[in-house]
Amino acid sequence: MVNTRARYFFARNTYLFSLLLLAILLSVNYSLQDNLFELRILNNSMRTLLPLIVLAVGQSVVIIGGGIDLSVGTMVSMLVAVLVKLIDAESSSTDIVLAVLAACGVGALAGTLNGVMVAVLRLQPIVTTYATSFIFSGVALVLLPRPGGQIPTELRRFYAGTPNGIPLAFYVIGILILVWMLLRSTRYAQFLFATGSNDKAAYTTGVPVKIIRLTTYIWAGVFAGLAASALTFSTGSGQANIGDNMTLDSIVAVVLGGTRLSGGKGGIAGAIIGVMILRVIRNVIFFADVPTWSQTLVNALIIIAALAGPGLVGLIRRVVNK
Repeated sequence: MVNTRARYFFARNTYLFSLLLLAILLSVNYSLQDNLFELRILNNSMRTLLPLIVLAVGQSVVIIGGGIDLSVGTMVSMLVAVLVKLIDAESSSTDIVLAVLAACGVGALAGTLNGVMVAVLRLQPIVTTYATSFIFSGVALVLLPRPGGQIPTELRRFYAGTPNGIPLAFYVIGILILVWMLLRSTRYAQFLFATGSNDKAAYTTGVPVKIIRLTTYIWAGVFAGLAASALTFSTGSGQANIGDNMTLDSIVAVVLGGTRLSGGKGGIAGAIIGVMILRVIRNVIFFADVPTWSQTLVNALIIIAALAGPGLVGLIRRVVNK
């Protein structure tokens, strides 16, 4: 009975290995950078990480549902261009809120385009979203052919703030985790995991597979809008390719966090931890004075080792139990 409960606990909380890995990496990082946990340093790190964290949350929903979205990075670039067009130095709070809602709405429409082609037309998600990424990139270039934009100073100060001595990013992360915990107890979440695990079996049991898969891409678009907002508030301006490199990082972070790439298993907590692991790995490489020419190679090797970790643990467990 105890073993059954333990297996269920670890199966449900797939991020535990990633959490342990993050703790180890933070210890190494702290030994190399003794001011790592000072409020100013921590706030700066979390402020720059928040856009990728939000984007990885949206990517994790898509992957749990059995899909993948290679267009989220260029989608962020497009939505940053939208925000820069709607917000200027004189924008009021109402204008800013409406601009963020507009970005999320455009993101939802972009996600709907992906979702219809993948869920309804049954096109391959990798090829489809790779193709739409060029569409979004082109729209970003049309909207913002040259870098520019001017975000109100007060907004940038708010985003960089530390309410009650806690970086704003931690409040956002707390809200995301709370919403996910509430969502996990709903029928939608059950349908989501069932669709990702085995869509054919889910369909035969009455799960609206097409609708569920479609909504995952819509959610990815909405979160791309939120990520674009955070990125715009952080940088204070925008450019047409500012988010293009975020796609791969969002996928790696989701997988590092314990979410199964084939779908049906995982959660957003792992994606958040995965983003932090990526950042800490890069910090360690930088402060360890790894030669510039080999940083990319070392980074890739560490990520591969981290991704292989859970599989190796499972293999060792099976060998020992024989």
